Amino acid sequence: MTDQGTDEDTRYEAVRSRDARFDGVFFFAVETTGIYCRPSCPAVTPKRANVRFYATAAAAQGSGFRACRRCRPDAVPGSAEWNVRADVVGRAVRLIADGVVDREGVAGLAGRLGYSARQVQRQLTAELGAGPVALARAQRAHTARVLVQTTGLPITEIAFASGFASVRQFNDTIRAVYASTPSELRAAAPQHGRGRPTATLNAGIPLRLAHRGPYRAGPVFDLLEDEAVPGIEEVSGPPGARTYRRTLRLPYGTGIVAVDERPGTARTGPGAHPGGWLDARLHLTDPRDLTTAVQRLRRLFDLDADPYAVDERLAADPRLAPLVAARPGLRSPGTADPEELAVRALTGRTEAERLVRRYGKALDAPCGSLTHLFPEPAVLAGAEPGGTLGALTAALADHAVRLDPGADRDEAQHALLAVPGLDPRTVAEIRTRALGDPDVAPPGLDVPDSWRPWRSYALNHLRAAGEWEYR
Repeated sequence: MTDQGTDEDTRYEAVRSRDARFDGVFFFAVETTGIYCRPSCPAVTPKRANVRFYATAAAAQGSGFRACRRCRPDAVPGSAEWNVRADVVGRAVRLIADGVVDREGVAGLAGRLGYSARQVQRQLTAELGAGPVALARAQRAHTARVLVQTTGLPITEIAFASGFASVRQFNDTIRAVYASTPSELRAAAPQHGRGRPTATLNAGIPLRLAHRGPYRAGPVFDLLEDEAVPGIEEVSGPPGARTYRRTLRLPYGTGIVAVDERPGTARTGPGAHPGGWLDARLHLTDPRDLTTAVQRLRRLFDLDADPYAVDERLAADPRLAPLVAARPGLRSPGTADPEELAVRALTGRTEAERLVRRYGKALDAPCGSLTHLFPEPAVLAGAEPGGTLGALTAALADHAVRLDPGADRDEAQHALLAVPGLDPRTVAEIRTRALGDPDVAPPGLDVPDSWRPWRSYALNHLRAAGEWEYR
């Protein structure tokens, strides 16, 4: 919670005007109702004296507030701040979102960051008002709500799929966060005329991947279609109504996802800025992978970006102003698999297709043209140890190069540049997309400092306009 009155007054004005630009940037809670909301909540604006502000949903929950049933604050896009920040807090938030605390505990999180568990706890609590356990708990609660309200899975299965250690812990958390039992939450699910939720893992889990502000989907799907590697990816349908499908390697199993190009849109009140979502359907062999899969899709489609901040900065440049006006909300696509992206950045599409055919793991249940997973670095390092490909995959396999969400970007770049034969331009592409760095300029390209900290987005505007290519 902020201690600066001026900042709180500014935040209250955002709440009073129901400004969706700030959804996910902060949360507000109302002491008289015991409820916390997103800034754009359509409910009657509470009195200033009754409002408290929090940096995270976890901090609001930790103070005893439950989630608003109208605005669903747990479903907002993540704060774009973590896309920019490369310090330990930013890296920790990205790792927690990827499910590391659920899989490896706080000790595993701290080990990946190179800090003690106590240091990580102290830094996260100081900045976010909640430690790693509380942040992971809030994420588990959101995952559980999605499964409860969109699938017909038994409640007991959902408890463990969401990452809870016991059904009792699951029930207690759902009551605390949503003021409902899991059964009541399921009964209250929006039905949209479809009857009770009956989706199973085989049928897929329907998802709305929320984003803030405008989302220019066309250039993202253009890039995905241009790069699609047969066997692991496909793009079907006409421009404007395409569907991107791909296979996913996940911690507990595998997945297949389909994401639609046409965004859904919604407004939360007069004067509010538009946000929306991408419709998706996720097929998982193990429901414990839901949180991780969703976060990897969010990074692939750059759904946590702040298009208002990006467009405002870039539109001030005479060269970029007409491009920004033509494509407001343009994103900087990332990847669903950083190690795969690194290999593909080196080899290109044709060679990547050969690697999939020869070394990719076949799915137990192929789905149309999706038949394989991209080969793991260790498999490639053993099968083709020579040359730059062998050096890169060996470095990825033995973790000399780390590209996970908590990787230090500068350290990763130095390690990549140490791989024999890997050129700086390819390293820049890997840093931009595998590490999600919003401010990368490839070597040899004259990119003004006035585009900072959004140089990656500026280059995507140039690429979408046909004025620049990655390679």
